[in-house]
Amino acid sequence: MSLRACVLLLLLGLTWVQVSAAPPGKTRPNIIVMVADDWGFTDVGSFGSEIATPNLDSLAQQGMRFSNFHVSAECSPTRAMLMTGVDSHRTGVGAMRESVPLEHYGRPGYLTVLNQNVVTISSLLQDNGYRTYAVGKWHVGKEPYNLPPARGFDRSLVQGDSGSDNWETAQRYMALTDKVYWFEDGKEAVMPKEFYSSEFYVNKTIDYLRMDAKSDKPFYTYLAFQANHIPLQAPRAFIDKYKGVYKDGWTALRAARRDRAAALGLVPKDTPMVTMATTTDWSAMTPEQQRYEARRMEVYAAMAEAMDFHVGRLIAYLKESGQFENTVFVFLSDNGAEASDPYAILSAKLWLAMDYSRDFEELGAKGGYATIGPSWASAVASPLATYKFYSGEGGVRTPLIISGVPGEQDGAIHSRFAHVKDIAPTLLELAQVAQPAGTFKGQPVEPITGRSLVPVLRGTVPHTHAPADAIGYELSGNMAIFKGDLKLVKNIPPIGDGQWHLYDIVKDPGETHDLQHLLPKEFASMQADYDAYAKANGVLPMPEDYEPRKQVTINSLVNVYWPMLRLPLLLFVVALVAWWVVRRRKSRVNP
Repeated sequence: MSLRACVLLLLLGLTWVQVSAAPPGKTRPNIIVMVADDWGFTDVGSFGSEIATPNLDSLAQQGMRFSNFHVSAECSPTRAMLMTGVDSHRTGVGAMRESVPLEHYGRPGYLTVLNQNVVTISSLLQDNGYRTYAVGKWHVGKEPYNLPPARGFDRSLVQGDSGSDNWETAQRYMALTDKVYWFEDGKEAVMPKEFYSSEFYVNKTIDYLRMDAKSDKPFYTYLAFQANHIPLQAPRAFIDKYKGVYKDGWTALRAARRDRAAALGLVPKDTPMVTMATTTDWSAMTPEQQRYEARRMEVYAAMAEAMDFHVGRLIAYLKESGQFENTVFVFLSDNGAEASDPYAILSAKLWLAMDYSRDFEELGAKGGYATIGPSWASAVASPLATYKFYSGEGGVRTPLIISGVPGEQDGAIHSRFAHVKDIAPTLLELAQVAQPAGTFKGQPVEPITGRSLVPVLRGTVPHTHAPADAIGYELSGNMAIFKGDLKLVKNIPPIGDGQWHLYDIVKDPGETHDLQHLLPKEFASMQADYDAYAKANGVLPMPEDYEPRKQVTINSLVNVYWPMLRLPLLLFVVALVAWWVVRRRKSRVNP
């Protein structure tokens, strides 16, 4: 055979490989996954909020809301499961680096970064003809093998850790790392000195899409906002819109949101609610205290609305460019609202005092540091119990909107259990990409354990998870098993009592009526289900003296200050030894 014929056959073969790798069927959709940070269950207007979120509400009206959707109660474990469809412990992110016990750190389920045994959906989509982009908060590892280019993204601009200031790119929000780490396409990014995070992230997303506007490939975009992670910050024009809205306090807000969510069909009418021990009596506060507390919530609401405003800019670009109709949107929060206050930790308080102000007029502005605290956090989780970090519904149930799926039931609400692990197989099915069959590019990988939500979105099945399916969960000693409509849950002190409780979270999403004595068989069998889950996924028992705020302090010292102090301490020890040796020699010469 001639050389020319060989080359022709080779080119034909390569063409066949490329065509055969492209899945058959209709045009594959563009996909945008938008992750909000620390939003409560009713923080979206279409979930019962007073906060103006018209763009997210529009997506909800054109798509489906999930009222029984569950995530991890901390940022990075949720992101790990979202990206892979695999349980957080099996991804290596069973807990955050900021709060993991030192006894656990580095163990297989507690690397606190993605391990090399999982493949991301971005890698699978990229390998099957999608152009891929990541913008915003990353928080699953800064190692070269974990940065976006190694995890399936063509272009990326990410903030590597748990958060940062929203006005100044180099300003840390706590002393948890030595600096703010920004990466563009896997290399240290050159950032502007100032920005507003939500605006900047949407600008960068639009820039990437415009650069490749002539491409005939569909796109996958992972857009992870810092809103509403602390410090709460927003443009003044948004803050001023909420002046006086929260003057009646958190208890009134909690009731109002519960009633609106019920009217929308997201929770049962008159859903009972607990009043958490961490909720302060609003009426016992002075008018000045109430004014200050209301301002904190005004900033929180403004930050959420500002994020929605910039989501609207992205939607407008897609409509102008003719791409909106073929785009699937997924919106979720990574966990419930943040109740903790760094100023309650002495070391953090001293550090923050150097760079931030908590004065009323400064809240939300550059140099201002606002949080909402446990009382407002309980309100924005309404009607659920607990908040971020804990495994009550307020920590692990968040809003989910999926819009743009062909054949989807517009404006529908799905009230059966769904999980963040379900997002990955859903997107792969929509993109007509097969799930990894145990390997990816010759390397063994963890199988996806989530279930596709596509049949639910199209109304062909009533639920994704069968009533007999037991779905386990653990984070820092806070545990749960979901099975049908039932949830077995345990929370550590001081929020929890360290004991198991059983709830019907469809009829009683507020977790007010313990069913363990009415359903003793289910109570016992679900404890066995949890033990099986923990064993299968390498869940480790927590140290008896574990306390999250104390652990964050310890970890910041180990992660930030110890590396800085090692060399000075070593030089001090060397100098001390040298001084001792010289002194000994002198004493021998001059006894």
